[in-house]
Amino acid sequence: MAATRRYFLSLSCPDRVGIVAAVSTFIASHQGWISEAQHHSDPLAKRFFMRQEILADSLPFGIEEFRQRFEAIAQSFKMDWTITDSSQKKRVVILVSKLEHCLYDLLARWQSGELDIEIPCVISNHDVFRRFVDWHGIPFYHVPVTPQTKADAYEKIMHLFESVQGDVMVLARYMQILSPEMCDRYPGRIINIHHSFLPSFVGAKPYHQAYERGVKLIGATSHYVTPELDAGPIIEQDVIRIDHSDSVDDLIRYGRDIEKTVLARALRYHIEDRVLINGNRTVVFR
Repeated sequence: MAATRRYFLSLSCPDRVGIVAAVSTFIASHQGWISEAQHHSDPLAKRFFMRQEILADSLPFGIEEFRQRFEAIAQSFKMDWTITDSSQKKRVVILVSKLEHCLYDLLARWQSGELDIEIPCVISNHDVFRRFVDWHGIPFYHVPVTPQTKADAYEKIMHLFESVQGDVMVLARYMQILSPEMCDRYPGRIINIHHSFLPSFVGAKPYHQAYERGVKLIGATSHYVTPELDAGPIIEQDVIRIDHSDSVDDLIRYGRDIEKTVLARALRYHIEDRVLINGNRTVVFR
């Protein structure tokens, strides 16, 4: 059975009286059927956040006319807003290095239909996954990265991303630090998985750092990439309990399971427009 086509309306604006009423009245006046509605008011930032799912077939017009008609309301409330169509699958470009677990998991979820996305290509700074990606019928691009070629490599990656009309870039254990220019070009469109419960243990070998500190919980964090290393707005996190008997290898093994699920959840929230950026934090309408 085909999924019900929906529009995802997401917005944020300065908080004030009447926002929910104005949006809901607009939709209801056109016989629009709201199937899911979530709101959040941030009293410190004095900002309001909203996400609504609307049954597309309940409206007498399409998404472009929705944008035109809604613009007057958006301007009156000074909204930052988007509306997307669930039938238009997000185009997800995956970047990976030599660790396979997140790549394998994302491709399995895509192949089974659990992640309703398109994967126009996979990009890697190593050639080890070419045959695996080819087997899935997905174009694979090997873009080596060295200190001498890093700037050119990132230019090529950005060119590939734009040439395939990518919507979001996922770093599935891509073990390179992206350039500030690349981060600034795609704000809120690059998702990373960090094998640590940020902000603890940033940078390399976080499981080794956690082991040395004798922590009792380890975790993983999926976040948007910014020029500051491992400091972008956090989308999703999870943890698992460990004890004194666990070795570094145990921590790595446990951690990889968490990394896969955290990255998949973060990507799902993003492609369903459930994540709104609030400064260096996020509002996530699960």
